Amino acid sequence: MNNSTRPIMDLNTTLERKKAALYVRVSTTEQAEEGYSIEEQIRVLKEMCDREGYEVFKIYDDRGISGKSIKGRPALQQLLRDANEHAFDMVLVWKMNRFSRKTLDLLTIVDLLKKKHISFRSLTECHETETPSGVMQFQMMAIIAEFERANIAENVKMGMIARAREGSWNGGQVLGYDVVGHFDDNRKRKQSKLVINEEEASIVREIFHMYNTGHGYKSIANHLNKKGFTTKKNKSFSISAIKTILTNPLYVGMIRFNVRRDWEEKRRNNINPHPVIEKGKHQPIITEETWEKTKSIMKSKSGKPNRIHNGKFPLTGIMKCPVCGSGMVIGRTTNKRKDGTKRILEYYVCGAWKNKGSTVCQSNGVRADYADKYVLNQISKVANNEKVINAILSKLNNSEKNEMPELEKQYRQLKIDLSNLQSKKQKVIGIYEDGTITKLDLQNRLKIINSEQEKLEERMRLITEKLGESQTKPIDYNVVAAIMKEFHTRLKKQLTNEQMKQLMRLMIDQITISDKREIESIQITLNHRVLKYFHNEKGVAESSNEDDFATPFSICFDICHL
Repeated sequence: MNNSTRPIMDLNTTLERKKAALYVRVSTTEQAEEGYSIEEQIRVLKEMCDREGYEVFKIYDDRGISGKSIKGRPALQQLLRDANEHAFDMVLVWKMNRFSRKTLDLLTIVDLLKKKHISFRSLTECHETETPSGVMQFQMMAIIAEFERANIAENVKMGMIARAREGSWNGGQVLGYDVVGHFDDNRKRKQSKLVINEEEASIVREIFHMYNTGHGYKSIANHLNKKGFTTKKNKSFSISAIKTILTNPLYVGMIRFNVRRDWEEKRRNNINPHPVIEKGKHQPIITEETWEKTKSIMKSKSGKPNRIHNGKFPLTGIMKCPVCGSGMVIGRTTNKRKDGTKRILEYYVCGAWKNKGSTVCQSNGVRADYADKYVLNQISKVANNEKVINAILSKLNNSEKNEMPELEKQYRQLKIDLSNLQSKKQKVIGIYEDGTITKLDLQNRLKIINSEQEKLEERMRLITEKLGESQTKPIDYNVVAAIMKEFHTRLKKQLTNEQMKQLMRLMIDQITISDKREIESIQITLNHRVLKYFHNEKGVAESSNEDDFATPFSICFDICHL
């Protein structure tokens, strides 16, 4: 064949196109207010890939999810797992804040991508991490973006504090009142207003009356649950729910706001000792006299606990009630001997029963001394038996293959369910955009949908992790054996109560009880978190090179039926 007639080769067909992972996200409120949808983000990102010759590897889609945390986003977590396998060459987003609103999270993810030689690009902000100057600009813009977010949050907080000082309600559900929107003469937007819900208000009055006539928190909760009353969120009353109502000055006509210093932190040491407390514009449910009497009774009881828990019971919360599945907590009874002396018996009892009363469940108590001793003995048997550990690993490594098809089926169904929920969201947003409902109505309706969506996404996340584990290598005997032996060694040491609890919660997934009040199963969990813990404590020698992207292995087995 003559060279002049030979067809010219298209270089684009001989070179493999680079692959791009597209990550898109929008919270429901953002879409309703700002108007940029998931579909629009996908469209413009695909256009860029076409222009620059990238092949779209996959679209990672977190719909209706806030950017505050990276942990609760299944699509982002899957992207990171695929990055570990170097499935693509670049991650492309519409805006940096689609990935994360926190600078530390954003820089950490991009650094992890860089270790895998995967670049990151933001379309609208023209940021890339393929050059040193691009990295510098990206880091500076990430810091500026977080500063703007913090500044906006501070301005919003100042505005809400100002409203609270005026005696206005800043939103949120509370038993005894309905939140309605109304127009204020001085403001263009609708404002939230509290209106007494008489049916619920009668429950609130009964709670204060019972407490002021000698009833305790649990007695009140049990009484209300027996009568079929529920909280504003349609749940059974608990001790904490009763206490929250009794300590809320809202019911005497006051507005309390800014109880926590940092809105993103919800720990005990985050409590503001000087919150805003002002006369509210709403009608009170109880009288000033009732409120003062309640405070007086609480003050007289403060510093006088009727039980002393020294926290030495390591199975609290890990052991599960055989009837309702709630975590077991410690309870005590006093027995009188024939000689007149008394002895205190300690039991693990149902937490729901202890917190909410006999309407919810029964005590289903298990002697604490028996349970603690039994669990330690079972762990000793496994930790010192090589044949048992080998049998566990053989069974687990072989059974995973049979489990995958069912998990994949469940995963597909969850995607369908999430899609249906998303359609519901879009309909609600459409009604809001038409002006049929207010923003407050929109938020209330979306809360119900979001609650169901969170449950589905959590199930989806767990299945995704399990499916990811199927791609990992068989679990190594030496790793498991070393961890179990170190776990057993630690338990025999003179640990503090807190150290013992931490170790138990690290390794034991749950303990179940039979109808005969005997321990039925002890489920041990081994994963990278456990491995890392013992590595840091220099208890287990390193067995492999781990990196931050590695898919965490996770095995769970029952040591009572080996």
